[in-house]
Amino acid sequence: MSVRGRASRKPVSASDRWWLAHPDTVSPVIQTVVEGTGSIDAAALRAAVTAVAAACPDTALRYTRKGWLAGGTPPRVRVVDGTADGVGVADVAALHDPLPTPDGAWCEVLWCPGDPASVVFRASHAVMDWPGMALWIADVFRALRGETPLGAADDLTEDDVFARFPAPQRRPPNPRIEWVSPLGQPTGERRTAWARRSVDGYHRGLVAQVAAALTAAYDLPAARFAVAFDMRRHVPGVRSTGNLSQVELFDFTAGEPWEAFHERVLTAMAEGREVSGRIDSGLLKLPRPILRAMVTAMEKSPPQKRRYASATVLAHLGRIEPEQLCTDGFEARTLYPVPLLTAASPPDVNLVECGGRTELTLTWRDGDGAAERMGAVLDAVAEALSPAELRQWDGNATGAPADPATVVQRLRRVAARHPDAEAVRWPGGTLTFAELDARSEVVAARLLELGAGRGSVVGLLADRSMWAIVGLWGVLKAGAAYLPLDVQHPDARLAGLLTDAGARICLVQGAYTARDVAGPGCTVVPLDELPAAGAPPVGVEPALGDLAYVIYTSGSTGRPKGVEIEHAALANYVDWTTARFGCGPGTAFAVFTSLAFDLSNTALFTPMLAGGTLVLVPDEPNHLTLRHLLEHSGADTLSLTPSHLDLIGQLDVRPAGFKVLVVVGEQLRSAVAGRARSMFGPGCRILNMYGPTEATVGLTLHECTAADDAGPAVPIGRPMDNCTVHLLDPQRRFVAAGETGEMYLGGAQLARGYRNRPDLTRERFGHLADGTRVYRTGDLARLRPDGELEFIGRADDQVKVNGYRIEPAEIAQVLQRHPAVRTAVVVARSRPGAEHKQLYGYVVLEPGARAADWDAYLGEHLPRYMVPTATTVIDAVPYNANGKVDAAALPDPHATHAAGTPAAAPGDEVRTAVARVWAATLGVDPARLDETADFHHLGGNSVQLLAMLAGVCRDVVGAGAERAFMAELGSIIREPTLARVSDIARQARDGALVPAAG
Repeated sequence: MSVRGRASRKPVSASDRWWLAHPDTVSPVIQTVVEGTGSIDAAALRAAVTAVAAACPDTALRYTRKGWLAGGTPPRVRVVDGTADGVGVADVAALHDPLPTPDGAWCEVLWCPGDPASVVFRASHAVMDWPGMALWIADVFRALRGETPLGAADDLTEDDVFARFPAPQRRPPNPRIEWVSPLGQPTGERRTAWARRSVDGYHRGLVAQVAAALTAAYDLPAARFAVAFDMRRHVPGVRSTGNLSQVELFDFTAGEPWEAFHERVLTAMAEGREVSGRIDSGLLKLPRPILRAMVTAMEKSPPQKRRYASATVLAHLGRIEPEQLCTDGFEARTLYPVPLLTAASPPDVNLVECGGRTELTLTWRDGDGAAERMGAVLDAVAEALSPAELRQWDGNATGAPADPATVVQRLRRVAARHPDAEAVRWPGGTLTFAELDARSEVVAARLLELGAGRGSVVGLLADRSMWAIVGLWGVLKAGAAYLPLDVQHPDARLAGLLTDAGARICLVQGAYTARDVAGPGCTVVPLDELPAAGAPPVGVEPALGDLAYVIYTSGSTGRPKGVEIEHAALANYVDWTTARFGCGPGTAFAVFTSLAFDLSNTALFTPMLAGGTLVLVPDEPNHLTLRHLLEHSGADTLSLTPSHLDLIGQLDVRPAGFKVLVVVGEQLRSAVAGRARSMFGPGCRILNMYGPTEATVGLTLHECTAADDAGPAVPIGRPMDNCTVHLLDPQRRFVAAGETGEMYLGGAQLARGYRNRPDLTRERFGHLADGTRVYRTGDLARLRPDGELEFIGRADDQVKVNGYRIEPAEIAQVLQRHPAVRTAVVVARSRPGAEHKQLYGYVVLEPGARAADWDAYLGEHLPRYMVPTATTVIDAVPYNANGKVDAAALPDPHATHAAGTPAAAPGDEVRTAVARVWAATLGVDPARLDETADFHHLGGNSVQLLAMLAGVCRDVVGAGAERAFMAELGSIIREPTLARVSDIARQARDGALVPAAG
């Protein structure tokens, strides 16, 4: 930064003088539109703009012949109507107003409320260039958010940059070209017109690719382009909003690869050639009236002679992310420039990367047919960057009529038609639709008395019992959203979820009223104490846009995040599951997974709303409950994870009467699907479904056949009704068929976002260039030759355990809260020979601290499925050259926990037999198992634990004693060692344990 006199802000540079000489009819105004949704208070915007004027003094300058002076008129803020009812911001007349304003301001801001809403930043080119405007815009939004502006107060001018380089050698001027383009020649009309297109992704060599596309669109054998450069790169650290941009001319020959043009541009930058095209300072010493007359004459000359310095000006204005342009009430979607065309200028193309998209703006003269011609040229450029053949897939042609009724309206409809039909069944009891309707009305009435209603969240703590179903429908009938809480989770976690969701009421099943989950601001309503009937219909009708439920998933930031699902998304899901699963009045759909796991929602809504029955399995899954479910429950439809399906395939069961199996939550291996087809028989359809919680349970579907056995995994199919899948590369560009891309989901089932987490919502939910709202899954897939999707894996560290999505960072955050822990990391790794990854924790202790019982500590804060298989103390966390945790350098937890003594003492046949079962389940050498061996520390997950216990019952305990053995499941879960399991097996076999009732 150079030092000026106190009275002077900075001298007028050569380019400043050029822009100052422009008449009002061709006012050189650069302007940028920040487009989004929501609202900004006009008074707050004025205050922010005024505050930033002190940090960015070039926005408030006074012009004198001696130089620019600080303390001029600050930018005004005008509220401009006219963007509603489909009228775009480009049609706002104020965008054509000259600057400075009548009161002498060189900058101004327009607030254009509407849908979309826009903030337009305008500045005379005499005081600012676009890279400088980007600094100004970012600071205004910082001020709106209550943050301190970074400022751009450096008084550097282009002459200061030029002084760093030797004076350029005089070179003959480039000949002006004759240019006749599809845009047409100006005919005296000086009004500026704009065309805009958005293209998905960020594109390498963008300026060069656009130059190639424009040459083809103009149908020219060769074209000359004026490429703009920001000279700030030569003065690192300088923050100035002033004019520090220059252009250099480059020729492009039709048919040559764009990479050659790109190389020429990079070479020019490497040689610093953008500082050589300086305006003749002698010319600018002319008196301003004479200079203005020259500018006016030059403005008339090119259209008349068809002679321009270039075919098009190309300016890549960099990358800015929408989150930098948001406030509490305004969510920016994108940003794009709409400058006014200056004197003698050829068409102007500006490029901005924003929000995973590239914005293309073409500026030219208005006139008859100009809009159509400009649009056609930009269409050609957009097609070159993002071909339609990549963007379009017939699998996304999923439009279908939608039932406008919410699930509440549908339940009332079914209850009126079939009041005595069985709605819910469980061992020892049933609820008819009339009974469910009456009980849920009572719950709804009580909730309304307590102030629940539209927009509020009500906790629901109940197991798989009628109380959960009654409570769920009562919440929905009150117009509120329910938050399912897993009774297996620790109190601290459940209390945290209720607080995070802002739930002021929690419905609790009687068996759990003693749980310490509700804080002082949360009212507990015991479901068992409410009457079975007696409340008239509450008359509340939720709208499709209202919130239906909130389900929490693991969070990468260290805390769980609540996914908000609206009624419209849930209704669409029920529509297509009913049709695709063939559900109707005779359907008996079983559920044995946690109601806080959104997989359960398929069973909770689909069968009953089709007039069928929900079959509840109250007991926790094990081979006994699964055997009863599959052989004796009368259920004919079941939704489960691939891990549970794999477990069933290892059990000695004979499923009876099943028509449909819906598998979701993890990748389905072909071997597991093939074994299930054989076990369940040809009369049972096996449907592989894919979908994250943020897309309402499931979004794609594939029906398994014998043809799937050829590959390692079953395809995930095609999108369901009114849903779409888009495969994009890391730069958000569409990939070709057969190439791997990240799945971005769109359509009717997307979540509203994350509860009270606008930052995460902004990060994971966005929009494609065509306006399609999408959710970025982090899941990788490819399109197979048969037109179906194949799941490949994850693009990040997220893992799944038994269908639950887990962010290792959340577990690491909990570990780091332990007073003995200095640093913690959690990674997912596979045990040698195993297919599935498990979680492993590593902790660095504080000096002098001792290791704790990590499992017990984590069990107080996290659900069991999130507790690492093993947690190991290490001296330091290893990092690779990129600063990331080097997982390969972490010690092998299996080697750490494996033992080397014989599995059992001589003659202990029970322990030897149990060790054989462990070895078969885990794929380990039984000789390495001693009595202290821990099943989880050896890499076993919860489903493998159930498989192991089933094997012990089969091979060691025997059918007559297996119920007594399984009655000790809680003891085994608390201490899953070889010694403990063997001792319980011995006692059960010898009749020393009392079988559980039932």
